[in-house]
Amino acid sequence: MKSLLILFSLVIAGTLCPAQNYTLTGVVKDKRGEALPGAGVYVSGYKIAVSSDNNGAYKLSLKPGNYDILVQLIGYKALNKNVVIADKDVKLDLVLEESVTQLDEVTIKPDPNRAYYIALFKDFFVGTTPNAAQCKLINPNVLIIDYDQDNAFLTVKSNQFLIIENKALGYRIKYLINNFEYSRKTNIVYYQGFPTYEDLKGSKRKKAAWDKMRLTAYLGSPQHFFKSLFNKRVTEEGFIINKLKSVPNSNRPKDSLINASIRRFTQAQTFTGNIHLTVGDSLNYWMRKKNLPKEVSVLSKAPVLQDTLARPTSEQAIQEINFTDKLYVVYTKEPEDAAFTGRLSFSISRPPEYFGHQISTITLQQPPVYFYENGGIYNPRSMLFSGYWAWEKIADSVPMDYLPPKP
Repeated sequence: MKSLLILFSLVIAGTLCPAQNYTLTGVVKDKRGEALPGAGVYVSGYKIAVSSDNNGAYKLSLKPGNYDILVQLIGYKALNKNVVIADKDVKLDLVLEESVTQLDEVTIKPDPNRAYYIALFKDFFVGTTPNAAQCKLINPNVLIIDYDQDNAFLTVKSNQFLIIENKALGYRIKYLINNFEYSRKTNIVYYQGFPTYEDLKGSKRKKAAWDKMRLTAYLGSPQHFFKSLFNKRVTEEGFIINKLKSVPNSNRPKDSLINASIRRFTQAQTFTGNIHLTVGDSLNYWMRKKNLPKEVSVLSKAPVLQDTLARPTSEQAIQEINFTDKLYVVYTKEPEDAAFTGRLSFSISRPPEYFGHQISTITLQQPPVYFYENGGIYNPRSMLFSGYWAWEKIADSVPMDYLPPKP
């Protein structure tokens, strides 16, 4: 069975440093210049949100950084705008476009498989973890779905926020999906978009339970790993970084020998007109050799030092990683969930001393990978996850401004 791999980007940014806040202000209006009161203005990836007042004005207090600002108002298409807060207040007006449902999309192109595709999307976007089982898509009607039968390729996007109610972690997630892709042929999932988080209402007891579940979701996550890497606390936070190196497969002969042997035994069958047992067995033997991978992965348990892995950039807020082979990341302070154990599509081979730990791998797609102090990843499609991180998705995510309780 193919291993499930996942590429993702939340298009989120981090803060430059512990500095004073600056003010982002502006007016939400339509294309005619009319002010739009009551619009929700959000910061992607965070629990920061305000509403525009009666004059359409909004105001946000933000630390220096690179942010995606999201705007939502019923009857208008959702909008996202990037803004950089450096060393002064910024003014940014937000212009919304009216949302008009195309009649032909509703009545001329009905899709009898839509419910199936939504269920497939939910599995690969929200996830299949225990937390995902407690998530509900409130408005799946906003999803724009296309499935390419010839290439077995599912794409999903949205012009409005998809609302996900996560009763496991106590979040109401609004996610503007820029792009979601799932390929049955490669078993690779990629999604990119703009999420924002709100706390669900609950009793004191319920909130305490959510706090515990949120901490569990955060610990060992990519967000936790990259935040630890930025702050040079990988080992202290419970991570081990090894490498999976690709080496020639000693059980696979050279292509020249394999091809010559296949030709010889194929000709022997053709000349005799019969498939003799010895000839057939030999041909099958060489065909099996041909199907073996040319390379195999070997785990090097020599620790990858964080000082050599993460490097500073010209921007104080951003670091980068670039490496060969694959990173093999082990999180030791929390066991893998029982629901994960035995999932062949996600499992990764491990030595006995790593049994029970959460293990993920990182493969570079478009190096280098740029990341922020809060664990946010800058560049979409920069890397590919497999293992535990490929299993945990939106249902197990927390906002980028989440801070674990101090021990």
